[in-house]
Amino acid sequence: MVTKTGARGLLSLGMLGVALLAPRGVLSQDAPAESCVNADVTWPMDLLLACGVLGDARAQNALGALYDDGEGVPEDDTRAVNWYRRAAEQGFAPAQSNLGLMYDKGEGVAKDDTEAVRWYRLAAQQGYAQGEYNLGVKYDDGEGVPEDDAEAARWYRLSAERGFARAQYNLGAMYDNGEGVPEDDFEAARWYRRSAEQGYWFAQSNLGVLYEKGEGVPQDRVFAYMWYDLSAAQGSRVALRNCDSLAERMTPDQIAEAQRLAREWVEKRR
Repeated sequence: MVTKTGARGLLSLGMLGVALLAPRGVLSQDAPAESCVNADVTWPMDLLLACGVLGDARAQNALGALYDDGEGVPEDDTRAVNWYRRAAEQGFAPAQSNLGLMYDKGEGVAKDDTEAVRWYRLAAQQGYAQGEYNLGVKYDDGEGVPEDDAEAARWYRLSAERGFARAQYNLGAMYDNGEGVPEDDFEAARWYRRSAEQGYWFAQSNLGVLYEKGEGVPQDRVFAYMWYDLSAAQGSRVALRNCDSLAERMTPDQIAEAQRLAREWVEKRR
């Protein structure tokens, strides 16, 4: 039996941007705001705090992330929310998405799906891919908004077109199941592939299924095994079971070729 991987509703912390080299020395709180340009989580804590107090939204979001994850400071959800909120209220989209996630999970604040949706929407309306994705999840699950597969697919598509792998996977699943969009195996395969090529193991597993069954792509056990193998290497038990099942219907040469293709795929991305 071929098993597909589900779990469309995975939420994730907002991206913080490209890390740049931090300036050396201590930044005083009366330093010019220009000194805080491009602040991020790689900066020393005293510099981030000074920039955060100065009102730099990127620094405030970075501080929120550090307290959120307990990196370099004791984990403190309340402080994380405080810093995310200060940045979010300035309109900084990654912080808006992160604050929405705190409401979504009930960390540092009381769980509130409606408030989570509000912050996700503010981020999404600025074209922030992770906010678009998270808003799509809320419509997909009917949390904080009425369940609406078409609206979920719309937000997933916006995020997917910006290259966000989880959104690409979810949009592929919508096409695979005919939820919110017409069922279309070719579109499912296209979006699974875009996600799988970024290394997202859910998509790799499901793309393997399509190759094994010949849905949306030519039936090809070698490619099916390759994608299962890549997904299984990241811990997917479903993909591992599919690998083992498929191997019973393949020749040793076919298995060796699939494994070679998987190794080459990994090597090219190192």
